[in-house]
Amino acid sequence: MQFQPILDQINEEIRPLLGHAGTVASYIPALARVPAQQFGIALRTCDGQEACAGDAAVPFSIQSISKLFTLTLAMRRMGDALWERIGREPSGSPFNSL
Repeated sequence: MQFQPILDQINEEIRPLLGHAGTVASYIPALARVPAQQFGIALRTCDGQEACAGDAAVPFSIQSISKLFTLTLAMRRMGDALWERIGREPSGSPFNSL
């Protein structure tokens, strides 16, 4: 499948909408420095295909999305047993316990 034309179309459709709604998170300095008109999209398939569009080559702060990568690594290591730990502190106690 050719992904580049799809990403180019997404970029083309999204770009005019940028900066017209919402605001950049000013309470996080790394995000506050990002222009509201900046948009990038990239993908890499399991078989190694790559495609990108827009500002995909511009470095950026990944912030909370890093949690997804950490979860993926933990799932690879622990499998379904990982879900037994969700909602608990490292001690094993429920997160809301005293």
